[in-house]
Amino acid sequence: MHVILRWLGILMMSILLSVTASAAVAPAALAKGKAKSGGWPAAKAGKGEKVCRYKFPTGEKRAWVCKKEEPCCAWDAINYVKCGSTITGCL
Repeated sequence: MHVILRWLGILMMSILLSVTASAAVAPAALAKGKAKSGGWPAAKAGKGEKVCRYKFPTGEKRAWVCKKEEPCCAWDAINYVKCGSTITGCL
């Protein structure tokens, strides 16, 4: 019985140490991943196009492509972005 309790204690300590080590490494790994994803979403403009970028007050970043002559439009209230019109603008 003593041997089983001792073995169980050793097993529990090893599990506790591995969980503690994982928790210490996790924030560094998350920060590294966050730095990569902290940039703007990918958007490539072709000939006669432009990339529009907007950061909402919530921190969300959006990137989209419009024609060069069209304005870039964003509405904070509904988290919406689009290309405007050369005649009506962002209406």
